[in-house]
Amino acid sequence: MGSTIAQKIIKAHLLSGDMTVGSEVGLRIDQTLTQDATGTMAYLEFEAIGVPRVKTEKSVAYIDHNTLQTGFENADDHRFIQSVCKKHGIYFSRPGNGICHQVHLERFGKPGKTLIGSDSHTPTGGGIGMLAIGAGGLDVAVAMGGGAYYISMPKMVRVNLTGKLQPWVSAKDIILEVLRIMSVKGGVGKIIEYGGEGVKTLTVPERATITNMGAELGATTSVFPSDEITREFMKAQGREEDWTELSSDDDAVFDEVIDIDLSKLVPMAACPHSPDNVKTIEEIGPQKIDQVCIGSCTNSSYLDLMRVASILKGKTVHPDVSLAIAPGSKQVYNMLAKNGALADIIEAGARILECACGPCIGMGQSPNSKGISLRTFNRNFEGRSGTRDGQIYLVSPETAAASALAGVFTDPRTLGDAVDIPLPEKFDYNDNMVIAPVPEEEMDSVEVLRGPNIKPYPKTTPLAENILVRCSLKVGDNITTDHIMPAGAKILPLRSNIPAISEHCFTVCDKDFPARAKAFGNSIIIGGVNYGQGSSREHAALAPLYLGIKAVVVKSFARIHRANLINAGILPLTFADPSDYDNINEGDELSLPNIRKMIADGKVQLLLINKTQGKEIPVLCELSGRTKDIILAGGLLDYTRNSK
Repeated sequence: MGSTIAQKIIKAHLLSGDMTVGSEVGLRIDQTLTQDATGTMAYLEFEAIGVPRVKTEKSVAYIDHNTLQTGFENADDHRFIQSVCKKHGIYFSRPGNGICHQVHLERFGKPGKTLIGSDSHTPTGGGIGMLAIGAGGLDVAVAMGGGAYYISMPKMVRVNLTGKLQPWVSAKDIILEVLRIMSVKGGVGKIIEYGGEGVKTLTVPERATITNMGAELGATTSVFPSDEITREFMKAQGREEDWTELSSDDDAVFDEVIDIDLSKLVPMAACPHSPDNVKTIEEIGPQKIDQVCIGSCTNSSYLDLMRVASILKGKTVHPDVSLAIAPGSKQVYNMLAKNGALADIIEAGARILECACGPCIGMGQSPNSKGISLRTFNRNFEGRSGTRDGQIYLVSPETAAASALAGVFTDPRTLGDAVDIPLPEKFDYNDNMVIAPVPEEEMDSVEVLRGPNIKPYPKTTPLAENILVRCSLKVGDNITTDHIMPAGAKILPLRSNIPAISEHCFTVCDKDFPARAKAFGNSIIIGGVNYGQGSSREHAALAPLYLGIKAVVVKSFARIHRANLINAGILPLTFADPSDYDNINEGDELSLPNIRKMIADGKVQLLLINKTQGKEIPVLCELSGRTKDIILAGGLLDYTRNSK
């Protein structure tokens, strides 16, 4: 029996475990990346581990999220990260160099390598045949220190692409179709591999758009073959020596196969407030719009923005529409400036933003009240834009540009003949905004610079013998990390200050939660299906940890958030019978008796007692030997220290 691409990479990097679906495997990690919203905490954790130099082949710290500097906090964090990089052997991508996933794809990614990043859209690297996985910052810190990265061995899903996209239909429409088919929880516990003759019609930037939004499926990662198209892209980046061919075997076995005929796809949009709420542009109709934002790690490549420039050239943005465009990297920005496309974009009336995440992470460009905003981004969760009642739609760059001109939802196929934008034979690459590590003999003398906003990792304690607490919050299905720990210009600067950021924990759902949790001292949160979907931000676990959350009991978890809860020492429990969700209310007194002994003994089914209602509720605690030990120790940091 042959192997899939992912199985080949996993086998080549396997440090522990066996590749049976559902069993835990430990992987050797070749590369890591961080971004500044998660990086400060990741590097504080790396320092706490006590390893003097990173042990990966390459680790890169990017500044791309917290670039709006309205106070000292973000600037201080950037200075801290740069000094840590200098001391510990990490490459530092300066503010303005671009979005981590776009730059890493251009300059550092290598087919067949493993990459974990403290950002959920790290699977972008799958566009060139990497096994690229989003992870919590503490997992990234451990990997930088030479430790393994652990996942449950995923199922393998093949998305078989046939045919060729019609003019004006794009890669964004492909991944929207996959989301329509699979939903935001359909990829949990799975790796999505793209194959078929249709793959040969897609450039690397198009493939990267698709793997980027695989995060919205809940998938472990997504991956394309590394083929001649990959080689041409890497040659154009001056990195042909980094290319290796990689494909699945003809007799590889997949757990699931999805067939998509590219020729039948049409322009689509993900409607508010979920990436899988997909309709065609024709179904939506010529609805008035207020704003268009083009960019993000999903759709800010040279090819994307050249297509946008071709649509805007010689025209003017509709007077009722605000159009903002953010190139994904300095490389893209520079090439647009040199070939005249940037002038076409500016002349049309677009507002040019810096090469950063910007509006995608709620960092500026919030739409007006109840405003309809078309965005080429990857998430449209409620309130993520910074406007609570903003109506956010996810679309392709072609649909976005056409709609910006018309002032209403517009199918780009109405524009006439599409302009053919070829991949450049040579990209205009220049790594002068990446600071390489200093010689090792200089590292020990480097001073790490800390600002007053940087606070220590929250205090952790080993798991108690018994847990007797109250329910401080009960929430429903598909709770995202944006619900748990909101982003945006006001909150993101507090990422290195857990006491301060915890004041915003769950306030999207219940503004009184932080005060109530602190009043209870210790407590438990109850949730529904797919709890913790969305970003990799470990702050969605660290803020609850600081507020005394001892366990989270839900119907099901999203992968990264469950891992982050374990790393923080918070018990992740699931209802044995999902209907028992109805047997707990906010404020109820809950008990987990003999919890430490039962977990130490490897018990999977535990008993949660609702003392208020006099009910016994069976819950599942599915931990491996390693994750069991992490919970008993009080979290991954304590476990790692104790294991040294």
